[in-house]
Amino acid sequence: MEFKKPNTVTINPVPEQSNSGTHDNGNQLDTNTITPLSDQSNGGSDSRAKKPVPLSIKILAVAIVSMYTFGSRWSNGVTGALKSTLKKELHISNIQYAILTSTKDIIKLSLILFSGVLTDRYGGASTMLCGTAVDTFGAIMVASATQVRSFKFMIVGSVIESLGEVAVSTAQYKILSSWFAPSSGFASSVGIEHGIGKIGSFVAKSTANIIAHNLGLSWAYWMIVFMNLFTNTMAFLFWWMTRQCEKRYAHIKDPATGETLTENTKKFQIRKIMLLPWSFWNSTELAEQRFNISPSKAGIYSAVSHYSGFFLAPLIGIFIDVFGQRITLMLICGLGLLLSMCLLAWGPTVAGAAASLIIYGIASSYDSTLITDSLRTSMWYQDIFGSGVAIRSAVRDSMEVMVNLIAGVLQDRDDNKYYKVTILYVVLAAGCVLVACVMLGLGFATDNMGKLQWSRKKRVENGHVINARRQESESGSHAEKQRMLNIINFSVVLFLILGAWVSYLWGLVTKQN
Repeated sequence: MEFKKPNTVTINPVPEQSNSGTHDNGNQLDTNTITPLSDQSNGGSDSRAKKPVPLSIKILAVAIVSMYTFGSRWSNGVTGALKSTLKKELHISNIQYAILTSTKDIIKLSLILFSGVLTDRYGGASTMLCGTAVDTFGAIMVASATQVRSFKFMIVGSVIESLGEVAVSTAQYKILSSWFAPSSGFASSVGIEHGIGKIGSFVAKSTANIIAHNLGLSWAYWMIVFMNLFTNTMAFLFWWMTRQCEKRYAHIKDPATGETLTENTKKFQIRKIMLLPWSFWNSTELAEQRFNISPSKAGIYSAVSHYSGFFLAPLIGIFIDVFGQRITLMLICGLGLLLSMCLLAWGPTVAGAAASLIIYGIASSYDSTLITDSLRTSMWYQDIFGSGVAIRSAVRDSMEVMVNLIAGVLQDRDDNKYYKVTILYVVLAAGCVLVACVMLGLGFATDNMGKLQWSRKKRVENGHVINARRQESESGSHAEKQRMLNIINFSVVLFLILGAWVSYLWGLVTKQN
C-alpha cells in the first residue's frame, strides 16, 4: 500500500486476493483507488510530524481505565446483596425495594441513546470525568439516606446516581476504541477491562454484608463513596493524560483502513449514525437474545461467574484480536447458554443445577467482550462508536426489563416454582443460537458480515475491501436503502424502550415487580 496523497490510497493488486470483496451479489469491487477514512479527522500534517504513541502509554491507558472500572463496578450488586438488610433497616416492603432498584434502570434506559451521542461529541474522557462527579454526588446522598434511614431520600440519591452512571456507561468503550483498532488490541483491552471490572463487582458483593454486619448498613454505602473518590482520581488522571498525548503524539490510525481514531468528533454526527451498516444491527440482535438469570445466590455461581470471567475475558479478547472468528465464538456462547438452560429445565437434580450454573458462568463470562468488539468491527466509523454502544445497551436493557417481568408473571402462575421460567430461558437461549447461525451463514455470503471472522492478518490485507464496501454503501441507491433500514431499526429500538417503560409501569400498578 503506497500513500501518494493525504486523501488517496493506491492499492497494488495481489493475485491471491483477486476474489476479495466479490461475495455481495457477485459484483467485483473497484479497489484500485479508494478514499481512506483518515480524511475525516484531525490527522493532518501536524499529526504526521509527531511521533506515534508508544506501547507503554497505551498499556498505561488500559491500566487506568481498568482501575476506573474496578472502582465504578463496586456499587454494582451492593444493593442486591443487602436486600434483606435494607428492608429491615429502612422498614420497606418488597414493592418499595423493587421501585428502588428499577428506578435507576429505567432512567438509564431512557437516557442511554442521548448519552451515546454526547459521548461521541465531547469525548469519552470528558464525559467520564463529568459523569463520575455526578455519580459521586448521588452516592453521597444515598449513603446519607442510609445514615438517617430515609427511603425517599435514598430514591432521590439513586436518581442522581443513575444520571451519572448513564453518562459514563458508554465512555469507557469509546475511550478504548480511540486507542485501539479492531484486531489491533481493542478486544484485548476490552477483555482486560471487563475482567478487572468483574473482580471489583465480586469483591463488593462479597464484602457488603460483612461491612454492614460489623460496622452498620450506612458504612457499606460510605464505602461506595470512598471508591467513587478513587474513580474520580482515575478519571481526572486519564483526562489529563489524554490532553498531554494529544499535544505530543500523532493520532492513532487503523492499520487496515487508514481511519484516524478520534477521542471526540467536536460535532454531532447524526448522518453517520443513520449510515450504520446492516451487519451492526445483526450483532445487536444477539444482544436482544441475551438474558440475565439469578435464581440462586449460591457461592458456586458467584465464584464461577466472576472468577472465570476474570481470566477468560482477557484471553478471549487476545484470541479475537489475533484470530478473529467472532461469529464462531458467538455460536459457542449461544450453545453453552442453551445447554445450561436445558440442564436447568430438565435436569432437576443438585448435580444438574450445579453443572448448569457452571456452564452458564463460563459461557456468559466473555459475551460482553465478544459483542462489544463485534459491534466495533462491524461499524464503518470509530467516531460514532459511543452511539453504537448506547444502542446496544438500550436493546439489552429493554429486553432485560421485559423478560424479568414476564419471568415474574410465569413464576407467580407456577406456584413460585421455576419450571415455566426455565422454559422461557430455554427459548431465549435457542433464539441466541439461531441468530448466531444466521450470522454464520451470512458470513460466508458477504464480506460485510464475513469481516467479523477475519484474523488480524486478513483484516490488514483486506483493508481496501472494507473501504470499498463503505464507499459503496454511501453512494446512490445503496445509501438510501441503508437510511431506510436504519430508520426501521431505530424505530424497533424505540419500540423496545417504550415496551420496557410499559412493562415497568404495569409491574408497579399490578405489583408484579
